[in-house]
Amino acid sequence: MDLEPGAIMGISFCAALVAITGMAIYTSFGPPSKELDDPFDDHDD
Repeated sequence: MDLEPGAIMGISFCAALVAITGMAIYTSFGPPSKELDDPFDDHDD
């Protein structure tokens, strides 16, 4: 199976997009989210 360079580029782009999205979701809702600060809670106005 011989893939064209455009197909390889598209598959690579999609894989990177999925990886970045997965890492963002893990950071936002997974165990690392315990260390995140809420800037609105820091100001008691």
